[in-house]
Amino acid sequence: MSGNWRYLGFSVNDAPTNMGIDEAVGRLKAKMASPDTIRFYRWKPSAVSIGYFQVAQEEVNLEACASMGISLVRRITGGGAVYHDYNGEVTYSVIADLDHTLIPLDIRKSYEFICRGIITALAELGIEAEFKPINDITVNGRKISGNAQTRRWGTILQHGTILLDSDIHTMFKVLRVSKEKISDKHIRAVEERVTTVRRELGRRVEFEEMVEALKKGFEETFETALIEAGLSVEEHRLVDDLRIRKYMSGEWNLRRPREHAHPL
Repeated sequence: MSGNWRYLGFSVNDAPTNMGIDEAVGRLKAKMASPDTIRFYRWKPSAVSIGYFQVAQEEVNLEACASMGISLVRRITGGGAVYHDYNGEVTYSVIADLDHTLIPLDIRKSYEFICRGIITALAELGIEAEFKPINDITVNGRKISGNAQTRRWGTILQHGTILLDSDIHTMFKVLRVSKEKISDKHIRAVEERVTTVRRELGRRVEFEEMVEALKKGFEETFETALIEAGLSVEEHRLVDDLRIRKYMSGEWNLRRPREHAHPL
């Protein structure tokens, strides 16, 4: 057994709240005020998250997002822009001490270990998936999960997506893609590189079924029972502060990061 992990359950939040929770738990772990934590969640409204080093105006069609009611938020993790579809995706976060005995210090190995929770969950549903370095999970060569990680405050934060269904057309509207690429041919090409739980199983999988499989997958991988509990009063306070001061702020979301700047 690897010790207890707090399970925050399955929640639906707006983008600033989702990113505020991840950061608040990570920061408070540094003060030993938060336990090792895992959670599963959705984004309402649907959102685009951009990686820490990206420039929103270059990666995202801000006008399309505004007209469609889709939020924008900058992550503290790296990587590319991601469209988080309220109706088609479950996101997970794992937040733990950087020196946790279970999680390898080597970045590639740590991705592989944490992603094993998702691979085990997909197997529970009848889908054979594999880890593709450095941070993807694929099924028959098609991506079904993308993941990102950051290490600071003496903690490791890894979060990522599990695609239940896809809305490629909306994704192409909100992410900046050249007009030449917005064609039926190119969309079909993307659909060939990406897959979903629904596509693999030939049926719709409800969010609750997916989350239950994920819970089992991570319990098996982490060799522990996930103990359901909520955020502490201190965590709630910090989430609220980060949500308003940082993740709802154009200064944060629309800033132009220096290439080697360290996340705040």
